[in-house]
Amino acid sequence: MELLFDILKIVGGLIVGLIIGFIVAKKYMEKYMKKNPPINEQMIKAMMTQMGRTPSQKQVNQMMKSMTKYM
Repeated sequence: MELLFDILKIVGGLIVGLIIGFIVAKKYMEKYMKKNPPINEQMIKAMMTQMGRTPSQKQVNQMMKSMTKYM
């Protein structure tokens, strides 16, 4: 009977640890992505230029807005 309680404590501790670890990692990644966005205006301009388009600032702003919407 005592062995069962010890196993339940271990399993419960693992589950709580996983939940806390997930929450902390998620918060850290959200903060990191806000501080260091994966794409910036220069990258968008270069990408559009490679596709044969000359981007206006309005188009670049629209792309940046749509990118940050999903982050």
